[in-house]
Amino acid sequence: MPDEDRTLSPYTGYTRAHWEAAADSLLAAVAPYATENGSLYHLPGAHTSWSGRLSDGLEGYARTLLLAAFRRDEKALERYADGLAAGTAGVWPRVEDRSQPLVEAASIALALRLTRPLLWDRLDDGVRQRAAAWLGDALTAEPWACNWELFPVTVGGFLAEIGHEPEASRAAIDRGLERIEEWYVGDGWYTDGPGRAFDYYNGWAMHLYPVLHAWLADDTRLLDLYGGRLSRHLTDYARLFGGDGAPMRQGRSLTYRFATTAPLWLGALTGRTPLSPGETRRLASGALRHFLDRGAVDDRGLLTLGWHGPDETVLQGYSGPASPYWASKAFVGLLLPPDHEVWTAREEPGPTDRADAVTPVGPPNWLLQTTTSDGLVRLHNHGSEDVRYDPYYTRLAYSTATAPSASYDNSVLVGDDPSRTDIEPLGAGDGWAASRHTGGGGARVVNLVVARGAVEVRAHLVAGAAPGTPVRVTGWPEDDGVHAELLPAHNLLDSAGVTGPAATLFVALARLTGEPDPLPLTESVSVDVEGEEQGEYDVRVSWPSGPSTCFRFRASDGRPSASSWSVKPR
Repeated sequence: MPDEDRTLSPYTGYTRAHWEAAADSLLAAVAPYATENGSLYHLPGAHTSWSGRLSDGLEGYARTLLLAAFRRDEKALERYADGLAAGTAGVWPRVEDRSQPLVEAASIALALRLTRPLLWDRLDDGVRQRAAAWLGDALTAEPWACNWELFPVTVGGFLAEIGHEPEASRAAIDRGLERIEEWYVGDGWYTDGPGRAFDYYNGWAMHLYPVLHAWLADDTRLLDLYGGRLSRHLTDYARLFGGDGAPMRQGRSLTYRFATTAPLWLGALTGRTPLSPGETRRLASGALRHFLDRGAVDDRGLLTLGWHGPDETVLQGYSGPASPYWASKAFVGLLLPPDHEVWTAREEPGPTDRADAVTPVGPPNWLLQTTTSDGLVRLHNHGSEDVRYDPYYTRLAYSTATAPSASYDNSVLVGDDPSRTDIEPLGAGDGWAASRHTGGGGARVVNLVVARGAVEVRAHLVAGAAPGTPVRVTGWPEDDGVHAELLPAHNLLDSAGVTGPAATLFVALARLTGEPDPLPLTESVSVDVEGEEQGEYDVRVSWPSGPSTCFRFRASDGRPSASSWSVKPR
């Protein structure tokens, strides 16, 4: 890597030259693993996705081609041109309904569209015809009902541009864009399909593909629509990066790592961003450096399957040896010319650098808790759920410094059952968020978090469990460089208690901090609980130097019915 530039980039030391060097290094490292004809990239490792070795080899080609396209590396693109000719001559698997090649077809089509004068226009007519025919299957292939709906859109955008099956291409674009409208929930947020799955797919898929399509098509109407959504999303999204550059460790496909920076660059590329050029680069370069400094690339120069280094706990069944190369999306910033202000402006502080904050995020019903002293961001999850990918969705909280533990951190265990399903948001406001879910044995649990600085008050009302049912409340996992605390405040001994004859409220104090000598928790906040005998609880949270807030847990119909419990500040 080039020398650091702490004048232009006081937070990260990284400049455009560092991004170019990282891209060149990643491209050079994968080259030896291409097959002789260049159509497949079989990266080393024993882990194979559920789609099989052939599909994994196609994934290696497609995702690294995308990197070469963003880098506009003509020499590398020549290799990929040879691979395109061979792959479409019968090597690659066909694009079929809900098949992995549909995903990779989108990367190939986007790369060809971005580099048309450098790659596509230089191909022989026969190769172009075969490639268009192979991609054409994506126009009618049925995707999974999630961000996959945008893969036919991306293929259709390229094929429409070159005049291949224009009606079918237009139909695929319209169909996909119409389907994602069902999942737009406002304020710049999509769910990743039906339900309440909120994660990084918002940025590296749900926003990326429609905005890039509109930008490449020079469609002002679409760019105003999708670009406006992106800009609003970035207001929240910028808060998901720690002071050390770490993205939030929540959701699936975390092995894509610095793909989290793609929407930041996309906002700058299209002029649809609330962030200054210096803030954009500080956040993006911080994330890239975070992973490069912590072992994401092995001694062969390859991205490993994991988070920092190899780590199978963050993988899914679809993860193959080349899956991490969707991190290529991070290099969309290289489409911006070297003299663009996003590269020339001095780095400016991001949200985590500026001030402590506790920020509600409406659509996912999250509460983001940020402290500048240690650069930590904590995400209190009171509205995102996807049980297929537990534990990265269903925990009560996540952070930029910790990973979910096998022992069920940030959970409420009813009868030793950590289940958290049917999550129902109950709102988020100034310093608080609340939700309701189904817990162990079918109990209904109402959860409230109140936060200030690094301190949290967590209250859990358990209804519908048999009297005497054990309940255990867990807090943050320990990790290097941070300290986790959990103290009982009501109806708990250490972290455990039992249910009474009616709905029972459990309250604990919690903290995750990187400060070496924080003020004791008991001196940081006080909690008073009243009304237990009446079956309605008032929880008053008081801060030593700040406001006091009371939250009422009540049964709206006057009975301790599991379905009617709610929580409201008062």
